[in-house]
Amino acid sequence: MDLRTTRNIGIMAHIDAGKTTTTERMLFYSGKTYKIGEVDDGEATMDWMEQEQERGITIQSAATTTFWRGYQINIIDTPGHVDFTAEVERSLRVLDGAIAVFCAVSGVEPQSETVWHQANRYNVPRIAYVNKMDRLGADFDAVLEDMRAKLAANPVAINYPIGKEGGFEGVIDLLSMEEIRWNEDGQEMARNPVAPERLEEARARREALIDALATFSDQITQRYLEGEDIPQELIASELRKACIAQKLVPTLCGASRRNMGVQPLLDAVVDYLPAPDEVAPAKAFNPKKEEEIEVPCKPTGYPLGLVFKVQWDREAGPLCYVRMYSGSIHNASTVYNVSKKKRERVTRLLRMHANKSEPVDSLSAGDIGVIVGMKLAQTGDTIGTEGWPVLLEKMHFPEPVISVSIEPKTLSDREKLKETLDILSREDPTFQTKENEETGQLIISGMGELHLDVLVTRIIKDFKVQARVGNPQVTYRESITKEVTHTEEYRRLIAGKENTAKLTIVASPLPRGTGNVYRKAVRAPQVPDEIFDAIEHGINSAFEGGIQFGYPAVDIGITLTDLEYNELTSTPFAFEACANMAYDEACRAAGPVLLEPIMKVDILTPKEFVGEVMSLVSQNGGIIHGSETKATAEVVHVEAPLVNMFGFTTSLRSVSQGRASFSMEFSHFEPKKER
Repeated sequence: MDLRTTRNIGIMAHIDAGKTTTTERMLFYSGKTYKIGEVDDGEATMDWMEQEQERGITIQSAATTTFWRGYQINIIDTPGHVDFTAEVERSLRVLDGAIAVFCAVSGVEPQSETVWHQANRYNVPRIAYVNKMDRLGADFDAVLEDMRAKLAANPVAINYPIGKEGGFEGVIDLLSMEEIRWNEDGQEMARNPVAPERLEEARARREALIDALATFSDQITQRYLEGEDIPQELIASELRKACIAQKLVPTLCGASRRNMGVQPLLDAVVDYLPAPDEVAPAKAFNPKKEEEIEVPCKPTGYPLGLVFKVQWDREAGPLCYVRMYSGSIHNASTVYNVSKKKRERVTRLLRMHANKSEPVDSLSAGDIGVIVGMKLAQTGDTIGTEGWPVLLEKMHFPEPVISVSIEPKTLSDREKLKETLDILSREDPTFQTKENEETGQLIISGMGELHLDVLVTRIIKDFKVQARVGNPQVTYRESITKEVTHTEEYRRLIAGKENTAKLTIVASPLPRGTGNVYRKAVRAPQVPDEIFDAIEHGINSAFEGGIQFGYPAVDIGITLTDLEYNELTSTPFAFEACANMAYDEACRAAGPVLLEPIMKVDILTPKEFVGEVMSLVSQNGGIIHGSETKATAEVVHVEAPLVNMFGFTTSLRSVSQGRASFSMEFSHFEPKKER
């Protein structure tokens, strides 16, 4: 495998922008599949899950490998629905480049913004593809303007449409100054010189492209000022540098459903997106030296990879998707799970094509593949070698905001249900499961109603566990409003031996979204490390148990300021229990408050129903932040408590004659208001 001819890319967008349709064409034209699978017919190669085919949406990110112009392209097709945002997050964490797909009619939609910011977090270079140019209301330039306004991006057109809507015929390539048209099945492309009537606009747009590049390229600036002709090769090489440096976003257009515009997109992947060794080295942390290090992408280095996804297979057990950052691993070898500090066996290595696989002998730096045989690995685990135990940067996942109770129909199914829930929570980091100690109920939590609906359907259909599910409940959080210092003492006689502990903590509120922070502000060299570990464990487990109502606590800072240690009677157990009790007492005295999830809601409605929709939002306790006009509809931006959004779909349909729709994503937690 040659790193220079490898591309690891993801395809990301809002739901229904045409990601999977575009991916299917990319696979067909590059010779990976022999027929185009359509999402509408439930036959898309990348949407292989039964539920994906039934619902017509992508639920799990699917990986595949194809070849174009001698380059190996590893593609991950990600979901567009906000409930499955974790799938996008973990895919972007391990990719070197991405294609952002935008709908030519709707432009930048809410989930487009979310995935764009996720890509910003991981510094992923992007190219953009404006799809559905044949749709009524399509406007290429409006989408570019939308990207500048909403994403603070710097898009630069490298091709633009000939005609639009029903009159969309093809594209004009601004680098080669040629018109490109396709036949019915898209396999044959005809390139012709730009027609005289379109030449003036094509020259103006090429000038704009060169002008944008001149801002970042001295070579182009010099030639431009001297009035020299700028060769196509120089434009392409400078555009590549600007794209990898994330200064510009090369933008193309097409209509994937009509098989138009996909081959230039494949060319752009090869020409402008980076090889694995052209992006910044991965950052890792060395726990022994307590320092951050950079990991260059070299097949000859120490083996180091990140498990970014775990998928359960009925026959093989857990399939661990891994991105290799350094070195290589081989079949039938042993790897060291640095996160779990355990050795794991590699029985087989696979390269995936959606749900099909082919065996490979090794995975080396820059590769994406699957390891079969690892029993302990979870999403976010680093695998490597004991000789170089460094940890790669962890992934960030949003907190679940909605819960339902689940119970087996028969008592004999209870253990099977627990095993299934354990498998699903290993697969999906945003799916959590716990048992209510008071009622004995099993509670599952997720990102939204659709997320939980999909998981419950999988439990019943895929894992064959008959279960009953309660009504959705909002998952609240707890926090505190003032600072409190508390000293706690613990004395117990256990098995004839005295156990003692005494410590002082300060509990203080932190800004919303900070998370929980435990700090140690006491120096005591005579106290063993295991005592401090026990205190930290006691505090962290107390965060999960809440304060008054048992909901997880958030945005609380706990600082250990003093402790009394006795060599003869102090034990780790005593300090862990003491820390737990101190936390409870301090937080109860610190003005505890219940927080509820507030959702960011975008409602798409025909113009004639805007008044009714706004009135409905006000009745549901929502705050309207504004609206914007699109070609065919109005978008109303709202914030509303999640508890008021249950059943909102039905109400919205009834006031808009079934023509309005909405998308919703978690925004923040705020103190619950009495209603």
